[in-house]
Amino acid sequence: MWLLLAFIAVPLIEIALFIEIGGAIGLVYTLVIVVLTAVLGTWLVRTQGRMALGQLEQAFSERRDPTEPLAHGAMILFSGALLLTPGFFTDALGFALLIPGFRRAAFRWLRSRVRVTHFSSSVPPQEPNPHRQDESVIDADYVDLDPPRKPTHDSSGWTKH
Repeated sequence: MWLLLAFIAVPLIEIALFIEIGGAIGLVYTLVIVVLTAVLGTWLVRTQGRMALGQLEQAFSERRDPTEPLAHGAMILFSGALLLTPGFFTDALGFALLIPGFRRAAFRWLRSRVRVTHFSSSVPPQEPNPHRQDESVIDADYVDLDPPRKPTHDSSGWTKH
């Protein structure tokens, strides 16, 4: 029910804000602001997204609970969608989600509403191997799952079987 209410309320708020702000500053300035907030928002989402990804990788490498970095990354992704959506209300909410303090407060509020019963890592921590020189090489065995194809008819000369 809340989602339905949001899908009805947000466009109505955006329309009202476009009418009020467009009437106060004019159509051209309104459109320039909408385009500039999308461009600025995209740049901010990219830079903060990289930082959030680094924090997530650090949490995984230190075998810490990745819940908070994942939540921050999801909020940054959501803010990007809001900033690319034309409108003043969605831009304000999108920029708010790019403020780390606001994200932390939102995470605390969400955490108080969600209960995690169990978290575990199935991969035991591994010590780096000092004898291994190339980390990009993966030694593995494989099995070809596709059986070799057998021709269903004789070659016609047009195809190779």
